[in-house]
Amino acid sequence: MKIVSLFIKRLFDIISSGILIILLTPVWVIIAILIKKDSVGPILFKQGRRTKDGKIFQMYKFRSMVINAEKMGTGLFNYENDPRVTKIGRKLRDSSLDELPQLFNIFKGDMTVVGPRPCVTYELGDFDTLNKKYKKRFQVKAGLTGLAQIKGRNDISWDEKVTYDNEYVDMFNKFGFLADIIIGIESVFKAFKHNNIYENKIDDSMNDEESARAEEEEIIRLAHLPD
Repeated sequence: MKIVSLFIKRLFDIISSGILIILLTPVWVIIAILIKKDSVGPILFKQGRRTKDGKIFQMYKFRSMVINAEKMGTGLFNYENDPRVTKIGRKLRDSSLDELPQLFNIFKGDMTVVGPRPCVTYELGDFDTLNKKYKKRFQVKAGLTGLAQIKGRNDISWDEKVTYDNEYVDMFNKFGFLADIIIGIESVFKAFKHNNIYENKIDDSMNDEESARAEEEEIIRLAHLPD
């Protein structure tokens, strides 16, 4: 059953991403022109992310921030009114269009349509020493959308995201590709609502940089608690 579901899942990934890549050709061109006119830097943003079994790959996005943004200010955290986000980048993020290049990751097999969102290579600290809860989500391939995204996206904590990601792992093991169909349909409706795009600060009394540092430390602490 699982082998069949994995075959169907991969077949769907190839067909759906391939068709969308071709159909969206005019969109690629328009967005590329807007990005180049808006700010200095490349059209695409590439970043090392982790997928199944902790494997690292280069994930693609349309660049929505200034160059080297992750080394500035709040680092990996993106709060509302982040000054690093470009004018066009804000519109891309609000509409989730910045995520479109991940269709190429899906077509290549780095990612799948439905699965846990791929974390940045160092986001959870040392991968090899992750506890069982945080490592379970890596039993499946990283996805464009997932259960955590339809349950709250950036409005929930990393620990809650991991809980939902692990729930998806169990769902796929039990129901196979049917779980992907359900989550995929709900994701389409969520995308049009544009909710929970920005992350919440861990403590409103802190400034953005302090909050980002505190949250980064807390995520790594939880990811390495004893089993």
